[in-house]
Amino acid sequence: MRGREQQRAFETLLREHQRIVFKVVSVYARDPEDRRDLTQEICVQLWRSFPSFDEKRARFSTWMYRVALNVAISQMRRLPRQEERFESLEQHHLETISGEGQAEPDGRLVALYRFIDQLDPLNRALILLYLEDRSYSEMAEILGISETNVATKISRIKQKLRSRMATAESTEA
Repeated sequence: MRGREQQRAFETLLREHQRIVFKVVSVYARDPEDRRDLTQEICVQLWRSFPSFDEKRARFSTWMYRVALNVAISQMRRLPRQEERFESLEQHHLETISGEGQAEPDGRLVALYRFIDQLDPLNRALILLYLEDRSYSEMAEILGISETNVATKISRIKQKLRSRMATAESTEA
């Protein structure tokens, strides 16, 4: 593939899978300017990396997640004081992440996304992929870690979440 043909193929695939970019951006950036910057950086890196995409080795969505998450995590590491620039997850973030415009989100969903907001970059990526129903093997491929490591980390995240939810429910009662 060369030139215009490659560009058209990329644009088509990007349009078909744009929700991946929106989800990653929504989980890693809260400020509107940061979201725009991260979206642009992800798209630039996707375009730069597109010639190396091999559909025989991975599905486009898997490859796209890998690139998008690597860019987001790298950007987080470059911005050490990012927490001060983030706003907490609010209704419009939940709508962007879930893709649905619910009038009133379930309180547990809000608590879940607040929990996700507190995770380190790798665990945030893991839970995003888990919520997307990605297989452990696909998560491992995207993140460059073993399936065993994925399973262990997911189990620990779930355990922490259960503990937090139980604590939250007991304080509400």
